[in-house]
Amino acid sequence: MSASDQPFAVVVDGYSAGNFYPAAFTAAGARVIHLQSTPELIPTMLAPDLSAYERNIVASDAGEAAALLRPYAPAAVVAGQESAVQLADRLSEAVGAATNGTALSPARRDKYEMIETLRRAGVRCADQFKSDDAELIVKWAEDAGRWPVVVKPVDSAGSDSVYVCRTAEEARAAAERILGGRNLFGFANAEALVQSYLEGTEYIVDTVSADGHRYVCGVWRYEKTLLPTGRNIYNRDILVSADEAPVPALVAYVDEVLRALAVRWGPTHAEVIVTDDGPVLVEIATRLNGNLNPTFHDLCLGHNQAGLSARAYIDPDGFAREYGDRVYRKLQSAYTYNAPTALDGVVTDVDEAAVAAIDALPSTVVTGVKYRPGSRIRPTADLMSAALRVHLTSSDEARLAADYDRVRTLKDSVYRVG
Repeated sequence: MSASDQPFAVVVDGYSAGNFYPAAFTAAGARVIHLQSTPELIPTMLAPDLSAYERNIVASDAGEAAALLRPYAPAAVVAGQESAVQLADRLSEAVGAATNGTALSPARRDKYEMIETLRRAGVRCADQFKSDDAELIVKWAEDAGRWPVVVKPVDSAGSDSVYVCRTAEEARAAAERILGGRNLFGFANAEALVQSYLEGTEYIVDTVSADGHRYVCGVWRYEKTLLPTGRNIYNRDILVSADEAPVPALVAYVDEVLRALAVRWGPTHAEVIVTDDGPVLVEIATRLNGNLNPTFHDLCLGHNQAGLSARAYIDPDGFAREYGDRVYRKLQSAYTYNAPTALDGVVTDVDEAAVAAIDALPSTVVTGVKYRPGSRIRPTADLMSAALRVHLTSSDEARLAADYDRVRTLKDSVYRVG
């Protein structure tokens, strides 16, 4: 196929895991354009590699962006990160690309509207309330009479400002902190959300869909640590076999969620807690898993979500034949480890010998060193402030566990702080 015959794909704000889209769409036979929705790049996110795109279009206004994209007749317009979800929905609809549409777009971004949409559809979900008044947040929690509760922003990501609160004082402090601050993407929090606490084990369920034919490309069990501050930080994501309980129940539940939210195209990253009553959604995002690493996922699953998403848009019939309405197969055991830190200061040096020791472990696939000399490092409070991200996989479960334990002993020697 000549370049002139290749379809176009547009990535809107291709930060973080969105950086894997250009290679994926190129491999699927598409030409790739980036749409930057802000005049300047967002400083809190891993920036897009603009050299990987044929063109970068900068347009803050959706109407202007749609007009600039229409001549390309793109086959796909995808969100490169969470804050781009609604804009990608609007643009894909406006230019005639494959789209989830705008009718339920707010419910695929706003965490409150997301859960209320499930409630209206009869899907099991949490109780909740939102307000711009911290006292009303506390009153709802007290009236509900069930502690703890969860207080968080309505439209952030990556466990940003999510608090487990066991008293009225903790709920008030969390709500005030949220209402007085900004979310991960730099926008002021106009409201805070309080939800019933879901007791149980939490899982990731990742999917990709092509015109309603969904493929479950991985289920991972979260291992988290609850800090004294009420922040629940990530530790390990552990790959679960597709035939292992409760994966079939999780898949059936997420199918209900996808139908309720009118998700027919592209990737989703769902977080679901299995309670005594069954699976209950924490939240779902119509974008790539933020922990995606194609090399790692190709080894333990035989595919990766970015490549599957590109295939779904560019070759939907082929995707439906090969993957539609199926689930993954675990090829070997795998962990993603978001290593926490108690360090507080300015990084003066990265110990490359410690990094090399982690890299040399038989299970290690990728070691992501997040900080460089001169960077400010603080004690881990959320996913974004983890010190390292290490992807490990092995066909030998004992080897994998031993290598994980070794990484835990090495992680604190990676950074020197002044």
